Amino acid sequence: MGLYDFTFYDLIHRNAVCYDGKPAWFEAETGATTDFSAFKTQVDCLAAGLQKAGIRSGDRIGVVGKNSLAFFTLYGAAAALGAIVVAVNWRLSENEVAFNLDDCTPKMVFADNEFGETITSLRDRLPSVDRFINLTDNGPLDAFDDLLDDAPFSGEPVSANDGLVIIHTAAVAGRPRGALLSHANLLCASLHLNHCFNLSPDDVHLNLLPLFHVAGLFMAVCAFHAGALNINMAKFDADKAVDLIAAHKASLLFDFSPILGSILDAGEKNGADISSLRAVMGLDTPETIERYRKTTGGCFYVMYGQTETSCLTTMGRYDDCPGSAGRAIPLGRVELVDDADNPVPPGQAGEITLQGPMVFKGYWNLDKDNDQTFRNGRHHTGDLGRFDEKGFLWYAGRKPEKELIKPGGENVYPAEVEKVILEHPAVSQTVVFGIPDPKWKEAIKAVCVCAPGQSVTAGELIEFVGQRIARYKKPQYVDFVESLPEKDGAIDREAVKQRYGGKQPGNS
Repeated sequence: MGLYDFTFYDLIHRNAVCYDGKPAWFEAETGATTDFSAFKTQVDCLAAGLQKAGIRSGDRIGVVGKNSLAFFTLYGAAAALGAIVVAVNWRLSENEVAFNLDDCTPKMVFADNEFGETITSLRDRLPSVDRFINLTDNGPLDAFDDLLDDAPFSGEPVSANDGLVIIHTAAVAGRPRGALLSHANLLCASLHLNHCFNLSPDDVHLNLLPLFHVAGLFMAVCAFHAGALNINMAKFDADKAVDLIAAHKASLLFDFSPILGSILDAGEKNGADISSLRAVMGLDTPETIERYRKTTGGCFYVMYGQTETSCLTTMGRYDDCPGSAGRAIPLGRVELVDDADNPVPPGQAGEITLQGPMVFKGYWNLDKDNDQTFRNGRHHTGDLGRFDEKGFLWYAGRKPEKELIKPGGENVYPAEVEKVILEHPAVSQTVVFGIPDPKWKEAIKAVCVCAPGQSVTAGELIEFVGQRIARYKKPQYVDFVESLPEKDGAIDREAVKQRYGGKQPGNS
């Protein structure tokens, strides 16, 4: 540790002293509680074992698993060594998992029992991996406990600017990009969130978003940073979430529609008291937000951000300006620019750009992409927004080159879905785009032209896609048409969206 450095491991050390004996983590599945000092001991044992096994600063460690204490401990141990966690979305297909891991050439891979067979089948496709380890007690891989070493741990210096985690963003033109985030990114985001929520050691965070997701990881860390308790759910279930909120007086969670709505439904059905839920941040409909406020009296916090901006670019209270995404974060210079990177005036839409300590380190091994996104000394998000006279950001969609769909908080690029649809022999042309959806905020629609003499049903095509890439990327709606509108000899995507987008039959 340098004189001016502070890392995630330093935070773990600090909290073991400040909150010795105070509960830090509760596993909902087992009922086990771990306090802050015991957590540091577990981190040190794992770090010592990883060090003995040859993990050094800058090495990558892959992990495919549901939320667990072991997963969170792995983040801590990697932080102690200066290693980088490659957190893989377990909802991906086998081929997608293989790509994301191999893209970062990890020396070790950890996996839950549930994904042990998948990882075992990928051994030959991951030549960089020396060892495959169970993230849980039993499974087809090497035992987790055998890796632990209770010898005194002594790590090498780690910088706050060193990488800590790689999270792959949605595939652009069919290729996912690994966003590298540093210790400084993580801790700066944590302090922003703590400031926003006014967190204290008395708070309780319901940790229901996956730890492979930037919001899931950063919310868990912000609660840990504040000395609050993380109530961990391996997988979201609304009835179980309501029970945990009521039993532990949970005060905080992050929401992507339809999470909050399903919690409110379950609370009403079960007659549970969820009034302790004083702070919710995320993306949801005005109707759900208002229902939450009336049910709990709590505050809903809005935000705009992406993995590349350490989750946050703007944030604020929903009540301050309903419909907006809040104001620029305290340590962020947010500017809206035109195509020539000139600032646009208030009220005019421009590309959202960010400068400051929340900007990620770059895409893993993609120098040309980094040159493009970091041009002129700003991170270019590819999203559009406008500022009003009071400095509130109003989201205004995406730039044409960044046609991104966000069903339930996940990122899906149309090009990736179109590529798979066109692998079906019955489809000759397709356009995929996002449409408004009352449950998921945004749903995926495909408009297709069948090849001469060929046919396929919507259900068959949806299942075809779901078997080849992550199922959350499959279309919810499919239209078959005789032809697609063209402009200058190419498919006119905007015309397709205008003609076949909007509210869908049965979508209320």
